[in-house]
Amino acid sequence: MISKELVRKLRVIEIHTSKLATEQLAGSYHSVFKGRGISFSEVRQYQPGDDVRFIDWNVTARMNDTYVKLFTEEREMTVMLLVDLSASERFGSRNQPKAEIVAEVAALFAFSAIKNNDRVGLILFTDRVERVVPPKKGQKHVMRVIAEILAFRPQGRGTNLREALEVMGSVSRRRSVAFLISDFGDHGYEHALRVSAARHDLIPVTVMDPVEEELPDVGLVMVEDLETGEVAEIDTSDRRVREAYQARIARERVAREAMFRRLSVDPVTVRTDRPYLPPLVDFFRRRKSRLRR
Repeated sequence: MISKELVRKLRVIEIHTSKLATEQLAGSYHSVFKGRGISFSEVRQYQPGDDVRFIDWNVTARMNDTYVKLFTEEREMTVMLLVDLSASERFGSRNQPKAEIVAEVAALFAFSAIKNNDRVGLILFTDRVERVVPPKKGQKHVMRVIAEILAFRPQGRGTNLREALEVMGSVSRRRSVAFLISDFGDHGYEHALRVSAARHDLIPVTVMDPVEEELPDVGLVMVEDLETGEVAEIDTSDRRVREAYQARIARERVAREAMFRRLSVDPVTVRTDRPYLPPLVDFFRRRKSRLRR
């Protein structure tokens, strides 16, 4: 049974992200993510301005008049949302935990997809794949996808990107657009990412919190790794401790970004302390710019 609180959250996300998708992303989404190609539709009489390369000479000869071929875009695509709901996603030092940002960003992509008549599928994962929703079309289906994310109670704590990517390969055998939404707190997934990027249009969406990048100076604190459960005491007033932590996080970020470049995927980063729409709009803008070249 769906609780009143879940219904309220679902309604808020629907109103907010559907409006953003319509006003900010739907048009860019359509121009950036093309369908599988074009197919022949019909022929009609030539009109001034028509491309002469599309003249159908066989029909022209039979009809004793000039006819051109018309084509339509095979628009329908499949969009897969790979959503990380491991324990680390519960963390947030600002207004929202990462899990809420993840849900809203996934909803925004889902609404953009259905406004272009595309199918949407969902894979929820932690240190294992915990839920798979096969791709379908329609508003009702997208609301189910968002409800699944909001109501999900994970069994696992850790993150297994490799397994999520491998399951996506079996669920979506045809080329798809795949949004991998995670904080990427994992290792050993580069091969799976390479295979997925070769078969699909894969977009890694990294969700970050500022405290994960730079420790605040708040003295002696007890910190817990949400994914392993390990607890440690850290003296954040020690500048060397803060600098060592910041350097390690920076190395991990640089290594991850280098991997994305090697695999020629377009990453996006959203943060809990900033609006998530500008980096998404910038992503679509960059994509459109490259397509024009």
